[in-house]
Amino acid sequence: MELQEKVGRPIDAVNGDSEPATKRVKLADDVSPAAQEGTPLRPRVKGVAPIKEEYLISAPGREPEADIPDDDAAEGRTAPDAQDGSHGPKKGGKQKRQKGQNKERHFGTFTDAVRLCNSVAWTPEFSPRSCWSGERCNALHDLRKYLKEGRRADVEVFGGKCPVWETHGRCSSGWRCLFVSSHMKEVEHEDGRKELVLVTRDDKASEAEEEAGDARPGVVNNIPSGTKIDLNRKKVAFEKSEQYLKWLAKDTELYKIHYHRQKDDVDEANDYRAQYIEPPFQPSEKRKVYFGRETPTLAPLTTQGNLPFRRLCVELGAQVTYSEMALGLPLLQGQKADWTLMRAHESEATPPRFNPGSVAEPSYDNSKDLKFGVQITAHAPWIAVKATEALTRFMPHLRIVDINCGCPIDMVFKSGAGSALLDAPSKLERMIRGMNAVSGEVPISAKIRMGVRDDKLTAQKLVERLALGSADMRDQTGAPGCAAITLHGRTRQQRYTKAADWSYIAECAALIKQYNSQKDSLTDTIREADARTLPSAGRTYFLGNGDCYSHIEYFEHMDKAKVDSVMIGRGAIVKPWIFEEIEKGQYLDKSASERLMYVEKFARYGMEAWGSDELGLNYTRRFLLEFLSFFNRYVPIGILEHLPPALNDRPKAYRGRNDLETLLASRDYKDWIKISEMFLGPAPKEFKFQPKHKSNSYEIEAEG
Repeated sequence: MELQEKVGRPIDAVNGDSEPATKRVKLADDVSPAAQEGTPLRPRVKGVAPIKEEYLISAPGREPEADIPDDDAAEGRTAPDAQDGSHGPKKGGKQKRQKGQNKERHFGTFTDAVRLCNSVAWTPEFSPRSCWSGERCNALHDLRKYLKEGRRADVEVFGGKCPVWETHGRCSSGWRCLFVSSHMKEVEHEDGRKELVLVTRDDKASEAEEEAGDARPGVVNNIPSGTKIDLNRKKVAFEKSEQYLKWLAKDTELYKIHYHRQKDDVDEANDYRAQYIEPPFQPSEKRKVYFGRETPTLAPLTTQGNLPFRRLCVELGAQVTYSEMALGLPLLQGQKADWTLMRAHESEATPPRFNPGSVAEPSYDNSKDLKFGVQITAHAPWIAVKATEALTRFMPHLRIVDINCGCPIDMVFKSGAGSALLDAPSKLERMIRGMNAVSGEVPISAKIRMGVRDDKLTAQKLVERLALGSADMRDQTGAPGCAAITLHGRTRQQRYTKAADWSYIAECAALIKQYNSQKDSLTDTIREADARTLPSAGRTYFLGNGDCYSHIEYFEHMDKAKVDSVMIGRGAIVKPWIFEEIEKGQYLDKSASERLMYVEKFARYGMEAWGSDELGLNYTRRFLLEFLSFFNRYVPIGILEHLPPALNDRPKAYRGRNDLETLLASRDYKDWIKISEMFLGPAPKEFKFQPKHKSNSYEIEAEG
């Protein structure tokens, strides 16, 4: 029976296993499944997933397929934070500026055949609102005609019932919902007229919020459209940022004079130290944050780190999450695409797990902490400072603001942002200080790489500077106030071609512990005002990042590298339940039915986040396919000869323990589309999907 024919049946039935879906397999840390069964083990080959011979399709000597996934795109957007948009494609002799992310990829057009006017999109048939465009409106106002001709027929997945309505009792997509027949009815009035009306279980949300399209059930950090318009029209005043930037300009000029002075000018009255004036805004008492053994952290991931995926990871045990990387300048311009990235699910606005017995600042209050932080990037201090003020002013649910100093993407790097900041430590320090000055109670952190080039590792010096401040002005200006530093154990040059260097991460972690102890003496020796420049809880937390793919590796990094916590990126996309494994301290051999259940949850969460209309369903489909392009790399531990599994190991061609497991391991985009259709209905003919994999870097069109 085709898998599509099984939609609507219980997930266990799709799997075809005799074992229940909830069954787990606990394996000893140093014993493989084959060894437990008494089967002789073959030697482990580096870079090759050690699959048992009975599951291999190809001859034993055949090498894995030689494709190297382009994982850079998971870490950074492909557009610079520049004002002129000079890197965009040319059209008509001029540079056309493209908005949003992943600009070189196209996904087709997936909207209704005829647009329904917003004046009737959420109202009863006979009670439309007044149309702002009046007679000039080119959208459809005839509701029955729209339902018949303006859109495709309702989809039949989930039994034809709207998942959003079933969960929340209302659907924010209104008449555009592709499940609308499940939450509408025809009411006959006394005069004999029959009116179509939408059905809701409650009146929690106002129609105005639904019409704006910004309010979604269970979503926080919804920025009003009026605020974005004011930002775009430069009507938002950034008083703190402007005052601080004026001071920074003067201070920078004085520092240049000091830096370029002659030896004989040391004692001159214009010496920088003599003229130094405190900035107008010292960092206030920040909210205390905590990173520890019990707080595995989900890395900021462009495209993959969307709200539905983060929600799934939180459900599976992620204790700290970050938004996708947002560009600072578009935030200041009020661009909807970047502010949308700042939204979070209400589950991310809850406190992270905390063990009271942990070594933490006594004043840390876990009840005031929350999981969700945001990451931004910028090529200039004024952008980073103003973007931080905007974020902390308009976003009520925000744990931390992280500055990206590691994105390797060429266009970001060439603009002076991302990993380019690794070679501009003075600029980065000014960014951190300024962001701290305007962020109120929200702490500031940074994510860095080991360096730009393999032959010049700069992270150690940069970590010292972020923790204590520049050596020559430390006693004058104090620490920049960086609450946490995350080090990705690769250089920009390496991208993902080599394994993360955890020995180097360990060296930097040791230095951080030394610097934290030095801060105590700094607080005693420098002026009282400078003590306020120290970060939240008076210490800098240090996280390691790179290639963590099992609870074994997680705890090994904690114990050997001595980091405060581990940030997990690609490993979480391939295996979202890694956080559950860390919490339980054991391998979890998830059955194919359970893994398909996570796909179903992603589809449901996607419709809640982006809508259940044509646009929302295909946004969900697009990001689900992005997820599946990583999810298919998972090799079930039950068919491996050696443990622990390695993130960068590639399998030879193999078959799963059942048909569904084989399907989920497919690297064919057509199979990914089939899986998406199980929960989102048939892909429209106009929908296109372009994988990020280098071996599949051609545009493909879903078959109608």
